[in-house]
Amino acid sequence: MARLEFQSSFKNINQKEWNDLTKSNPFLRLEFFQSLEASKSIGEGTGWHPFPAIVIDQGSLVGASPIFLKEHSYGEYVFDWSWAEAYQKYGKNYYPKIASCIPFTPATGPRIFGLDQSIKKNIVVQIEKLAYENKMSSSHILFCNESEKDIFGDPKWMLREGVQFKWFNKNYNNFAEFLSQLSHDKRKKIKQERKKIYDLGLKIKKIKGPEISESDLDFFYACYCNTYQDHHSHPYLTRIFFSLIKESMPENLLLILAYEGDLPVAASFFIYDDKNLYGRYWGSKSFYPGLHFELSYYQGQEFCIENRIVSFEGGAQGEHKLARGFEPFNTFSFHRIFDEKFELAIKDFLRREKTGIDQYTNELNERAPYKTELNI
Repeated sequence: MARLEFQSSFKNINQKEWNDLTKSNPFLRLEFFQSLEASKSIGEGTGWHPFPAIVIDQGSLVGASPIFLKEHSYGEYVFDWSWAEAYQKYGKNYYPKIASCIPFTPATGPRIFGLDQSIKKNIVVQIEKLAYENKMSSSHILFCNESEKDIFGDPKWMLREGVQFKWFNKNYNNFAEFLSQLSHDKRKKIKQERKKIYDLGLKIKKIKGPEISESDLDFFYACYCNTYQDHHSHPYLTRIFFSLIKESMPENLLLILAYEGDLPVAASFFIYDDKNLYGRYWGSKSFYPGLHFELSYYQGQEFCIENRIVSFEGGAQGEHKLARGFEPFNTFSFHRIFDEKFELAIKDFLRREKTGIDQYTNELNERAPYKTELNI
């Protein structure tokens, strides 16, 4: 008889069994979660308390979900701050809440895993039950696959959509071939931006995980912190986190550095597998025109072409990605609110938001960067 358990840590879960079950993208590898925890990027004092669900049958892992008890909504990228404010206004507590997600990572993928559909459905039921019995406001499944809606038996789970941008490698042989598919103005703009980097004399170096040095990571981390400081915020991830994933999952890491002479001046950090590249973090020591686009987008697109990687997710937000060959796609999250009055209010909010999302997506598609018969 299968039994479901909630753990207080990712540390003691069988790594091979978890990875065999969750294999879909690098962010779901147990090494990723264990590195977050060991580096204290999540855990005590962070508002992210690991509470993974595992299902055991005859001593083997047959179901799982990365679960967290959350004391805030930072690092989720499905913004429910207004919901929390409404709760507070009426003297209620929105936090803690339960979220099945990948910390600090708005990458789409499955969130509920099981050898069969009944195991998955039971995990969803138990996530809901855990929150309800502990008098929490809500449960949330963030950036899941649209296909996962089949496992939500209770219609009170509410669907929320969002928009992100993805670049598709359409079997391009080189970057020039990709550019040839863009409309004239987009193609011209990219060429101009890349020429600025050439004219500055900057050199770009792509470094795969096994070749990344600790000094490379030191420089990258300084850039990473600069980006947060520029936005008057604090970095979520500690320096040791990057060393831990370099050690445990180097085959999934890509660091791109820009040099002025022999000195590095900017960096971008990616995670990838054989099908997808995920753009994560960028930063620089000083401003160089066009360098953000070069390191965050064009170099990533080149890497996909060189390594026959099918798609490149550019991360949260950013209409400017559209002009650089990225295309809009919808994201999906599910939310269970236990207070009936708030449930009705949020359901109405989501209905109105969905109308806006649909209109926004249509407008983005009308501005598609690729050639049409009338725009070459």
